Amino acid sequence: MRATPEPSSPSASAPAQASPEPVRPKITLPGSFQLTFEDWQSSDPVEQAVLHDGREDLRAGYAAIIANDPDSEAVTFYETEAARGQSRQWIRSYTDKNVNVIGRLPVFDPEVTVGDNGVTALLSYCTDESKAYTKHRKTGEVVGNPAGTDPEVFYQVSLRKNAQDVWQTAHVRGDRGGCS
Repeated sequence: MRATPEPSSPSASAPAQASPEPVRPKITLPGSFQLTFEDWQSSDPVEQAVLHDGREDLRAGYAAIIANDPDSEAVTFYETEAARGQSRQWIRSYTDKNVNVIGRLPVFDPEVTVGDNGVTALLSYCTDESKAYTKHRKTGEVVGNPAGTDPEVFYQVSLRKNAQDVWQTAHVRGDRGGCS
């Protein structure tokens, strides 16, 4: 018979346990839509965390469009409550028309500015929609940007770090043609 060990008492000198990493949602995009991030690296760990979570929020939004899910849990994870209404509206601008996204969307020229308080940040980047399209879910009709529309869009994203150290999107502003 195996002896049952005595319960141990915590040592007064035991190191404090770090907060566990939050369980981040798994975000999967199909091969029919390639979201590429060019030069999304920083040697600064705080800036890299902003880049990572900003990237994952964008990936979550496109995954929600593709899954026809405006109330995606992944989007909720990466956004503040205030930003969710803006995201739902953006996602529904696709899902209400019964379209999906396909093609290739490069995301490039990221810049991060972390606020002095260490809990806010501004992330800006550009996208090039020239090879990204919508595809109607029933008819299969593929549509790109209207002729004469600048395919490059400049984005400014305000982020706020939550209690679990996730940089959540608080607000997004886009400016078509602003990358020039």
